[in-house]
Amino acid sequence: MLRFDDRVAIVTGAGHGLGRSHALLLAERGAKVVVNDLGGALDGTGASTGPAAEVVELITENGGQAVANTDNVATPEGARAIVQAAVDAFGRIDIVINNAGILRDRSFGKMTPEDFDSVLAVHVRGSYLVSQAAYPYMKEAGYGRVVNTSSPAGLFGNFGQANYSTAKMGLVGLTKTIGIEGARNGIRANAIAPIAWTRMTEALLPAEFEAKFTPERVSALVAYLVHESCEASGEVFTVGGGRVARVFVAEGPGWKTDDLTPEALADNWDAVMAEQPYVLTAGDSMKAML
Repeated sequence: MLRFDDRVAIVTGAGHGLGRSHALLLAERGAKVVVNDLGGALDGTGASTGPAAEVVELITENGGQAVANTDNVATPEGARAIVQAAVDAFGRIDIVINNAGILRDRSFGKMTPEDFDSVLAVHVRGSYLVSQAAYPYMKEAGYGRVVNTSSPAGLFGNFGQANYSTAKMGLVGLTKTIGIEGARNGIRANAIAPIAWTRMTEALLPAEFEAKFTPERVSALVAYLVHESCEASGEVFTVGGGRVARVFVAEGPGWKTDDLTPEALADNWDAVMAEQPYVLTAGDSMKAML
């Protein structure tokens, strides 16, 4: 059994759904958990101490160790307070699972700047702020695990979710860069793009998904990714209904000429659109252009 004895984890948005499931599983396997949840509505309004406290109560009733935290991930002060809660309670921080998120769905033409900015603030800014606040502790320890929560909506787009899909794709770039920069200090970062039946998705998914696409069938992957034995970093995985798959951004072989014109592109568009053989890194892409 993969265990997390003596490891300390922060799980944001852990009062409901995926975050709750992640927190319970890690605690069950020995981790000490900071259960962060602002306790607001799906659109980010309001606040309550109830959701985080209820998860902590469940963990402690089962013999685990956890503390509740209701700070806002989207502010520097809130992010620092979340990390400080882990250090004050347990003396260290090993794992950050950025799961907090809100929804403000609206068609692109009707989406307001506030709708757009507020969603990015929680998903992207929040993941950046909490990870950065924990980063010095991980660097000093020479060890850390970060999991960011992307989405199929970010990878492939989705009607009515320009804000959400932008945020979720942004987390892919953040994950890959943390993975690159953290490698020398034993810090690994990965992202998940889950499909699960939660209060955030129940209005979007068919009712028959509820039994198969449970949060617990996502948390198993998260637990593996934050375990010390997992070597993966800078990767993105779709997960749902018991299936896990690697998602990668690739570049096709392309078409090259010394006389690039719109007409030349029109004549060779099939070569531009070709998918094989692909390259996976920015370095390989640069080499292909030389």
